[in-house]
Amino acid sequence: MSSRQHPLFARFFDRSAGRNEEKGNAQLRQEMLAGLTGTVVEAGAGNGLNFPHYPAGVAQVIAVEPSDYLRQRATDAARAVPVPVRVIDGTAERIPADDASVDAVVVSGVLCSVTDVAEVLAEFRRVLRPRGELRFYEHVRSRDPLRGRAQDAADLIWPRLMGGCHPNRDTLAAIRHAGFAIDTCRGLIFPPDALMSPVAPRVLGIARP
Repeated sequence: MSSRQHPLFARFFDRSAGRNEEKGNAQLRQEMLAGLTGTVVEAGAGNGLNFPHYPAGVAQVIAVEPSDYLRQRATDAARAVPVPVRVIDGTAERIPADDASVDAVVVSGVLCSVTDVAEVLAEFRRVLRPRGELRFYEHVRSRDPLRGRAQDAADLIWPRLMGGCHPNRDTLAAIRHAGFAIDTCRGLIFPPDALMSPVAPRVLGIARP
């Protein structure tokens, strides 16, 4: 998502996202980031909800965020965490980093809303060092046929309301198609009681180029 083009959604996200942290999202973020070391790029950092969960082994987080509003919120959040975080203007499609220069790329709730998933994943591969890691936590199209069809129907209007977010993308297949090998991955429903939400089916895992 280019949040710069969705200023109202950026403010809605900033005000509402924290509610899910209390329902267990914070623990899922911690799981996604556990064991990271070295230099990390976070693409689409939003307002910095991941920042408190980066482990001490991380030398630097380069947090890329296109929305002026969310980037300022992320800058404020970066001041309150022990791991060095540098918040910069940029997009997932054009990460301001050299080829093969980072140890990991982190993405959460972003691949649903970018215009070209393949282009973004190719950019992640460009900046990752050999044997680097892609850490991902994304909502995806359900494997359940009935729920998947409901997500397809929701996709007719959901992106217009939610800053370009598509609830029915097969993100795991896209990661594989981009040339990544999946190290670990698990599917989940979040929140666990969100039976009707089109963005409840999710995947959390690690892939390598």
